[in-house]
Amino acid sequence: MTPLALAPNLIERVYERLLEAIADHTLPPGQRIRQHELAASLGVSRQPVSHALHLLHRQGLVSETGRKGFIVALLEPARIRQLYEIRAALDGLACALAARRAQGDAAGRAALTEALAAGGALDGQSPLPLLIARDVGFHQALYRLSGNPAIEEMVAPHWPHMRRSMAAVLSAPDYRASAWAEHETIARLVLAGDAGGAEAAARDHALTAGRTTEERLAASRQAALPGKRQDKAEETQPKEDDR
Repeated sequence: MTPLALAPNLIERVYERLLEAIADHTLPPGQRIRQHELAASLGVSRQPVSHALHLLHRQGLVSETGRKGFIVALLEPARIRQLYEIRAALDGLACALAARRAQGDAAGRAALTEALAAGGALDGQSPLPLLIARDVGFHQALYRLSGNPAIEEMVAPHWPHMRRSMAAVLSAPDYRASAWAEHETIARLVLAGDAGGAEAAARDHALTAGRTTEERLAASRQAALPGKRQDKAEETQPKEDDR
């Protein structure tokens, strides 16, 4: 990560940088957080890093390992599915509202069409962070077209968790293709003004994503079990420079 210049809102900027690194797996699940290394890479003192880590801890994105040590929180498969269940309800509402407004909101229609095209233009060689960003961008365009800003505000705190989990599914070409085909169906129904169809398609899309992500995360965790004891032993022995 590149150094940050000093600024009055330095803690917030450090927090945002760490949040992004956790969300795109630059800091992957289970990685030990070495505060002095992070501070050095960002060009700041350890104090704003410490404050930022405590904010991330409140969100469940980092976990304490004792004596003020932190690791990037592991992804809990069932918890991710639960978040997608909530998102299914909110996405369904957003798409129903968007479909009712689509004919009268030319800018919103154009933004949705642009977001759909941007994601559809990516291929198997596209970097995973970009795939995830395009996926998030498509859903944000739907939220904004809905005309109800409270929907995006309610979903926003959960995006970091879902973005982290997306790596488990979007790295698979078969799921990536099917997910974007579902996006195309949702957009078509919204732009056609079919509120009921758009709501149902959005709900199904989110629920399918939640189940698929839960299954793949659980499978990955199971595959990693042979080395779990050693990892746990390392986590519970924080080094002096982590404190």
